[in-house]
Amino acid sequence: MVDWEFKEKYDLNDFIRLIDVLRGPGGCPWDAKQTHESLRHNAIEEAWEVCDAIDEGSADHLREELGDLIMQVIFHASIAKENGGFDLDAISDEACKKLVHRHPHVFGSVKADTPEEVLTNWDAIKRADRGQQSVASAMDGIPRGLPGLMRSEKIQNKAAKLGFDWPEVSGAMDKLREEVGELQEGIDAGDVENIKEELGDVLFSAVNVARFYDLDSEALMHSACAKFIRRFRYLEEHAAARGLRLEDMTLGQMEQIYQEARRELEGKEPVPVDIP
Repeated sequence: MVDWEFKEKYDLNDFIRLIDVLRGPGGCPWDAKQTHESLRHNAIEEAWEVCDAIDEGSADHLREELGDLIMQVIFHASIAKENGGFDLDAISDEACKKLVHRHPHVFGSVKADTPEEVLTNWDAIKRADRGQQSVASAMDGIPRGLPGLMRSEKIQNKAAKLGFDWPEVSGAMDKLREEVGELQEGIDAGDVENIKEELGDVLFSAVNVARFYDLDSEALMHSACAKFIRRFRYLEEHAAARGLRLEDMTLGQMEQIYQEARRELEGKEPVPVDIP
């Protein structure tokens, strides 16, 4: 039995010690085996689950997911400490110093009265701290582990701050149409490498259109996925109600019910579907 005190209510210090217990002698074999590298995807997953809880609007769910995200930070600090590196206090020290340094309008004499001015100052300080002499080098500093749509939005925003941007959304739409045309040329030629390149350009250009309306392209993609799932669930349920299995249906039959789902779920007048 490990040395652990059961309590009615735990605090952050208990959380830190719990991870050490789990990784220590007599603890959990899985926890003890983990490394920074093995936990890499866990941190990404937990961060997105926090986003899901925020979208859901549930305080209870958000509290739970934030706990899982904090656990990732504590876990990495525990691993580093065991290897003779930093600990959670060192993480806190560096984070506090960084925040003070990047808020000269709060802790210094710099003037920044609007959120926009704050972000401008923040970006300038961040680039100076990292020795980034150009916008291109700042783009290189955008984490490659970010979801692709989010990363492309950040890259485009940095370029836009220097005026490298369409003055109106019509320019972005023209570029999107151009890239779709080039994608079609690659498809017509059966050139897979060209298709890969042009499809990436299409996605990048679509993100640019979203930027003109201050839309979060990553959130838009999640919404599109959720919409597809709702419609596909409708398709499954209504096919079953007709005594049909998707495995035995043609694409045309499934498409008829899917279009029915689109209209009904959007509150439009349903069109009778006659499945042959």
